[in-house]
Amino acid sequence: MADAGRTTAGTAGSGSYTGGGMRSHSILIVLFLVYMSDYADRYIVSSMLPFVKQDWGLTDAQAGWLMGIVILFITIFAVPSSILIDRWSRRKMVSIMVFLWSLATLSCAFARNFTQLLVARALVGIGEAGYAPAGTAMLSAAYPEEKRAKVMGIWNISIPLGVGLAMLAGGPIASRWGWQHGFGLVALPGMLLALAAWFLPDYKTVKADAGVSDLKGFVRNTVHVFRIPSLVFTYLGFAMNVAVTTALMTWLPSYFERTGLAQPGEGGVYTTPIFALVLVGAPLGGFLSDAWRKRRKDARLLFPALSSVAAGCVLLLGLLESGTAAQMPILIGYGILATCFVAPAASASQDLVHPGLRAFSYAMCVIVQHLCGDIWSPGLVGWLSDRVGLAQAMLVVPVFSVVAGVFFFSASRFYLRDLAKVERVDLEPE
Repeated sequence: MADAGRTTAGTAGSGSYTGGGMRSHSILIVLFLVYMSDYADRYIVSSMLPFVKQDWGLTDAQAGWLMGIVILFITIFAVPSSILIDRWSRRKMVSIMVFLWSLATLSCAFARNFTQLLVARALVGIGEAGYAPAGTAMLSAAYPEEKRAKVMGIWNISIPLGVGLAMLAGGPIASRWGWQHGFGLVALPGMLLALAAWFLPDYKTVKADAGVSDLKGFVRNTVHVFRIPSLVFTYLGFAMNVAVTTALMTWLPSYFERTGLAQPGEGGVYTTPIFALVLVGAPLGGFLSDAWRKRRKDARLLFPALSSVAAGCVLLLGLLESGTAAQMPILIGYGILATCFVAPAASASQDLVHPGLRAFSYAMCVIVQHLCGDIWSPGLVGWLSDRVGLAQAMLVVPVFSVVAGVFFFSASRFYLRDLAKVERVDLEPE
């Protein structure tokens, strides 16, 4: 049984340990800014790839691994991080992680060859490994269940803001002062955010029946989450969609420059409006799915199924319209649809487990989405680009969105049955 709080059958953790109001909002504000830092540090390299390639004579496949290595190390360290998060402290782990990835990003500015930069980027991945699980667990507990998808939608607005900052700033800074200065720009704010995160409100740690304090408990919990069909299909749906967005955010700046739409160094400027509309898509997905959920409980997974298929169709149309006046408006439309799945799917990953396993559940989601999704997608596009050209290589990407829709629909078929089996726990402030 759980260590603290009353447990009953039903939905996990519907209450808020902060009591709502400004305490909850303070958590959201700081975690929002931290997520911006996360994605700015991760994607600053994308808008500077042409300059790095020119300096060191890299192939597209090598350049793709400057993103892929971050994802690989996030995957490797997601489980150890999530164990500390669920068993120790969410706020302390967030503070330590943001400091580590900011320091690693700053070290990228001092790399003198491809190997050194690859190692520094791997360290960024280690720092970022546990943030999504920690932030998801904190926000899931800070707000009532009926507001969970809306809050996740608002939180995920920070992703395009961080990516947009990286895309807008990276190319111009690299062309004027050198690409090394771009890493310094996005690294420094993280140091201040690490301090702010240390003082956030947190809740008392609760343990699920099968704790993760030892190897046997870890194995039991891993088996437990992967025996929940709706959770497994949700993880796979996430993976396919993240494969799409990571490939696009890595290669769209270069794509626009090579197809002649943008001048060298300006590809990120054209990419930014597309992903800026995630500002609309992420919260829109949360609000619409929560509204639909009032009438249909499995809407949190049906909605991502529909939005993923729609996003893939619109993206394919936009890529086929290369060189026409219609291309940018269509791709901007894709930007709205691209992350409509995130808020409801992330909420489902929390709905379906005991509160003592929330960070663990999202860590499993991170591992699956990286292993089955974005570790390989930038490298795959780069590999295909070396053989058939970047414009043709990009046409494989929309297929993954459609596959994501199939996975989310499969998850929706099991959601209500799996939800009824979850313990309810009333959380208490730390």
